[in-house]
Amino acid sequence: MTIEDLLNLTVGTLVTEPTVSAINSVTVYPSKIDEGDLFISNDKDEIATALENGAYGIIYSDAEIKTTDDEIAWIQVKDIQNAAFRLIRYVLISREANFYLLTEHELSFMKMIVTQKSNVDILPNDWRKMFEKILNSEAKMFIGTDEILMKMIKPDVSLLNKEASCEIITDTLFKTTFKINDYIYQEKDITPFHVDILQRVVEFCDLHHFPYDLDRVKYTKHFVPVFIDGFLNAISPSKSDRVAIFTDNLQDVYKAREYVRYNGAWVKTIVLTPPKTKVDGVDRPNWYLDMDEARNILKNAYYNYAFVYALDRAILPKIKEEYSLFD
Repeated sequence: MTIEDLLNLTVGTLVTEPTVSAINSVTVYPSKIDEGDLFISNDKDEIATALENGAYGIIYSDAEIKTTDDEIAWIQVKDIQNAAFRLIRYVLISREANFYLLTEHELSFMKMIVTQKSNVDILPNDWRKMFEKILNSEAKMFIGTDEILMKMIKPDVSLLNKEASCEIITDTLFKTTFKINDYIYQEKDITPFHVDILQRVVEFCDLHHFPYDLDRVKYTKHFVPVFIDGFLNAISPSKSDRVAIFTDNLQDVYKAREYVRYNGAWVKTIVLTPPKTKVDGVDRPNWYLDMDEARNILKNAYYNYAFVYALDRAILPKIKEEYSLFD
């Protein structure tokens, strides 16, 4: 690519009069620079390393950076992230690649049920890692969860079908029997308000001919119930009247409490959150400062269901595998 093309694509300003007229490739990692490449960064040390490795061009936005080699192309832009993705969009013109923006829940089910992930790449949420993955991938489809970054690549990025709905046969908060593609799946470890999310993923897989296995369905990392005794040891559900439900999002807490409200009025629920966290419908959540305080609340409070936000089940005592409800 010529320096003139780079300037047009990145809307940058050439601040030197270089002897070089084109670059070979581009990267955001100085260790990957070969002679003739373009480097994108605002880090002075990284730029120095890239120059030592033979960079022919530097794209930067920090006005504090001083040019050190006027024979190469120094291109100043308003925003290096935006400039990098402008280059990516140019590279993608000839690839005919598809981009899908998924929610974290959708991605969890995708990873869970798909049995063969060939020709599809899951993009990280770090822009540099995303840039490198797209640049060096031969995949025809890319999936990501960062809305801002995904729309920088493709403003009209595709979504899964939000209208997808699954037929639920029977359900409790922790077990659901549902019907997908005329097949009934009995008492799977999935909460009922996640089943429509699963349906969206199944429709996506059917559309793109991705093989999948719904026998793999289980609780996602976003909603993990553990039945416990008074010492917080995990025990069989049939022997317990208490369950700690670990979530990484408040929406699941809200939906689960709504489910309990309409289906189990006798159930006593509490919510544990970090200080000053607001939860819809909860006037007085139990705030914890650390894991020890959370454990003390779980030991001493009166409840049937305890929703624990922003901690995982590692706060519970370690027990022998045969007594655990989960893998």
